[in-house]
Amino acid sequence: MSLLVVTGPPGAGKSTVARLLVERTDPSVLVEGDTFFGFLATGAIAPWLPASDRQNEIVTQAAGAAAGRFAAEGYDTVYDGVVGAWFLPTFLAATGLAGLDYVVLLPSVDVCLERVRTRVGHGFSDADATRHMHRGFSGADLPDRHVLVDPPAGADAVADLIVAARAGGRLRVDAPRVDPEDARRGGHGVRDG
Repeated sequence: MSLLVVTGPPGAGKSTVARLLVERTDPSVLVEGDTFFGFLATGAIAPWLPASDRQNEIVTQAAGAAAGRFAAEGYDTVYDGVVGAWFLPTFLAATGLAGLDYVVLLPSVDVCLERVRTRVGHGFSDADATRHMHRGFSGADLPDRHVLVDPPAGADAVADLIVAARAGGRLRVDAPRVDPEDARRGGHGVRDG
């Protein structure tokens, strides 16, 4: 079983595609990243503000730990949430897994803004924050194989592309390998390759 992170800016279509993907496997789990921000009872900081960095790190670690546990126990797990390339190492480390699959859905900023403006029953509607997060994803240092720029219309077509990319190993991100001898001596413990 495995873990797939479906991410991108608000309005990218993550939730719709993630739901379709979990319906294709059995047993499966859908871990919704927004839920973890909802656990913040008081003192929550909007996650796109600079002051939220530590909060976002903690939430990312908690979400990664939960998703990793499901995957480790044999569930095909799809994580639907904002995990930018800048937080991918934190998320992956928290899973405890040797690796995961990672895909960024990146429609144009105009498409994202229109979807955020018109969706019903979703608590997020901030256009400026959408623009900010879109810039973060579009400017991230990430191999092209992980990014679906201007994905096709229709969530089923996007899900098909993701399934094919996973089958070909193109979405895989491996955790850094730790050299136990180096770690015991107090080094960084990470091996290249």
